[in-house]
Amino acid sequence: MIKKILICILVFIVQSCTGKKSIIYLQNTNTDIASQIDYYDAYIQPNDILKITIGTPVPEAAIPYNKQTNPVGGSVELLKLEGYLVSEKYMIKLPVIGAVSVKDKTPAQLEEVIKEELLSGNHLDSPNVDVRLLNSKVTILGEVNAPGTYNFSEASITLLQALGYAGDLTINGKRNDILVIREENGIRHISNIDLTSANLLKNQYYTIKQNDVIYVKPNMAKVKSGGYINNFGTVLSVTSILISTIILITR
Repeated sequence: MIKKILICILVFIVQSCTGKKSIIYLQNTNTDIASQIDYYDAYIQPNDILKITIGTPVPEAAIPYNKQTNPVGGSVELLKLEGYLVSEKYMIKLPVIGAVSVKDKTPAQLEEVIKEELLSGNHLDSPNVDVRLLNSKVTILGEVNAPGTYNFSEASITLLQALGYAGDLTINGKRNDILVIREENGIRHISNIDLTSANLLKNQYYTIKQNDVIYVKPNMAKVKSGGYINNFGTVLSVTSILISTIILITR
């Protein structure tokens, strides 16, 4: 009986310890082989704010097709106020052209749609169109050093870059079970990501898109600290008391 109890206590102590395999990122990465990088284009979503610039070899001809902006100042927040807000029905309204659907389109694809509309409607000759997303953001919650919502100006960033914005995981972050929540075209996707695996680099969720939410779960040590056991020293103390009690009882 005593032997069984001691084995259970030993197992409990071992489970209370955190090994390096649960902490180190991208384990077993082959550093001698170069791998192809896959880029995933982000689709335009409702509540995105777009900056759309239409040009032509004759600049004056394109003026009516562009939203008139304030020439004073150039902050991102000001640009957002002057951008095109995507409606819940995936629509924007351009000067002269009118309503345009952005559903199932990336910024690059929307450029081609607008360009084709300008040509087919005999609006402009040799138009060029530039579409930029102004309010890309990612929300990072849980066991990170600086949780919050972070803006980025790139078309996309990596998961590791996003976690870098939040100051990386705390020591209590569960590195092998990160949640990435993504909404695309009215569908919510949730994926579990393992930061300790080299396969992370091949996962499509390694590329973060606008409006993604990242949640870092607490590890077992953090969960236990919320109860009656908060560190390894406490585990040893409790274990010592249990062993002493067992010895006294069985004498």
